[in-house]
Amino acid sequence: MERLTGVKSIGIRGPIIRENDDLRKIVVDSVINATKSENIALHDKDVVAITESIVARAQGNYASIDQIAKDIKNKFSSDTIGVIFPITSRNRFAILLKGIARACKKIILMFSYPSDEVGNALLSLDDLDDKNVNPYSDVLTLKKYRELFGYKIHEFTGVDYVAYYEELVKNEGCECEILFANHAKVILDYTKKVLCCDIHTRFRTKRILKENGCEIVLGLDDILNKSVDGSGYNEQYGLLGSNKSTEDTVKLFPRDECKNLVLNINKDFKELTGKNIEVMVYGDGAFKDPQGKIWELADPVVSPAFTDGLKGTPNELKLKYLADNDYKHLNGTELQNAIKESIKKKDSDLKGNMASQGTTPRQITDLIGSLCDLTSGSGDKGTPIILVQGYFDNLSND
Repeated sequence: MERLTGVKSIGIRGPIIRENDDLRKIVVDSVINATKSENIALHDKDVVAITESIVARAQGNYASIDQIAKDIKNKFSSDTIGVIFPITSRNRFAILLKGIARACKKIILMFSYPSDEVGNALLSLDDLDDKNVNPYSDVLTLKKYRELFGYKIHEFTGVDYVAYYEELVKNEGCECEILFANHAKVILDYTKKVLCCDIHTRFRTKRILKENGCEIVLGLDDILNKSVDGSGYNEQYGLLGSNKSTEDTVKLFPRDECKNLVLNINKDFKELTGKNIEVMVYGDGAFKDPQGKIWELADPVVSPAFTDGLKGTPNELKLKYLADNDYKHLNGTELQNAIKESIKKKDSDLKGNMASQGTTPRQITDLIGSLCDLTSGSGDKGTPIILVQGYFDNLSND
């Protein structure tokens, strides 16, 4: 019988993970038990994806505000620093700001506007147009910002992030001067010691500051990239990808050892099922919310670790292109069979081929990670493990 289904994304329930739990065994057992319970057959090239949160939890990869403050103090050796381009997030950045402020006597906090790097809006473009403000050139003080725009609250959270961040800093006994600008070098008029808090644009921001005479330029990826007083850490990303855990601690992005985790889980599946199951760790998906304009990806990458079979980008033909062009004279079964034959004979690299236009030229891990993030959600579904089946199949596979 002809197969009538394509890609499936299935949330797998598992136990609540604590530090030092055997995550390798938990993941394998959870998937195998679920497939037995639901009568699901595993196949070669199925994908098992594990949310970064439970990997970091099993690693015990946590840090306190005091440990963040100590690393900031040691690396800047200054009472005054510039903190530029933070994202506006209670979960992602607010607790980091408390640690940064605890290390200083004064912070010059410079927001990008009208939104942060991942789309959280302080203002709308219409607000800027109404007040004749040019975000590419205009630098606003807090006083000017309030005169022009008043107290703006976020449409989803109901928080005025400018006031919220100012209060967080001052509650740590630290003076806070606030600016709004979109050019990194503006901060150099106030201080030559700067912490860059942007995520995906951080390398450019650091370069611009260094080229313009900044004395100390660090990013969030440079803070807690080594353990401080027994803290967790991340060798490559530091504080990037961290989330609030408690009022005084953050959970960091999982450490490099998660590469061994995915390889070992792949090995266990081969031994137990005889199938080559691809394995990845995933965090935020890479997609944008059309209502709130928020780009979901506040982690430094979608996937910090994955097996080799997940490298690369899709190599796909656009079915509607074939149907409307190459085989526009065919219908029904004849059309179906012709398209299947084209898929079977397609080149291993379709780059530049008109029949592939409109397919998604993104990394496979970004696509699958986004699918998994949407499947697991960020709340109480209780499915931190995702089984994806049929992702590498196409219409020619029966």
